[in-house]
Amino acid sequence: MNSFNILFSGNSKVFDGVLTCMLSAFKRTQDERPFNIYIMTMDVSHIKPEYTPISEAQCEFLQSAASSYNLANRIIRLDVTDIYDREFAGSPNEQCYCSPYTLLRLFLDMVPDIPEKILYLDVDVLFNRDIALLYDIDVSRFEYAAARDHYGKYLLNPNYINAGVLLFNMKNCRRTRLFEKARALIKQKKLMFADQDAIYRSTRSKKMLPQRFNDQKFLHKWTVIRHFSKRLFYLPYPHTENVKQWHVSRMYRVFGYTAFDDIIYEYIYLKGKYEHEAEPVKET
Repeated sequence: MNSFNILFSGNSKVFDGVLTCMLSAFKRTQDERPFNIYIMTMDVSHIKPEYTPISEAQCEFLQSAASSYNLANRIIRLDVTDIYDREFAGSPNEQCYCSPYTLLRLFLDMVPDIPEKILYLDVDVLFNRDIALLYDIDVSRFEYAAARDHYGKYLLNPNYINAGVLLFNMKNCRRTRLFEKARALIKQKKLMFADQDAIYRSTRSKKMLPQRFNDQKFLHKWTVIRHFSKRLFYLPYPHTENVKQWHVSRMYRVFGYTAFDDIIYEYIYLKGKYEHEAEPVKET
């Protein structure tokens, strides 16, 4: 049976994002295809103490939550510490604008058994509509499909992409050496947006998607993915906010969304369950 193949990357702190995003995909998707959810991670705690990999226990809990929707759903943890140390340790972009974990997707061609079609997602996204609307887009003639970056399309280039949602055709990416070229750029010089710039500059063929597949500012009824990236607000004075979906109180206060209530309610329940189960047993 065909499946939906999704890739996340990050450290132990992406647990909330992966949980909320996968719940949104399960709840908004009518298709019966199972999900294969890959999580690239690594241990670079020598850079910052919090840069520890997502744990086996966290992935086991994610697996139990995923299995409750479909027994065929799988969580696959990929520790790429060795690859990172070999490729990017000490590179000009190790202290990039976000974290070195954003660079991990550039190893996709170096990891065995990656499927030929895979959807990379930043963890700060929620599905508002069926994932099949995005995943089933034909990318056979392209390296990947992506939507424009909300601010970059005005400030940098009309076709500058946001790399938070990327639908990869791995066969074409390997043929054109997309990831190999992007890794070379990361090693050569400091880039403003590191991995995003490296992918954009290394691209030979991309399919541009409508903004509804990666909406970084608004939520419409036709929005497929709402990306909770940092955005600019003009009122009551010009300022930026970086509100994520797991910042529940702030998300409701700033955006007032109700469309994700069912996702947020289950997330709160599951997060509480995880924290209760993770508590050490007290001796009596």
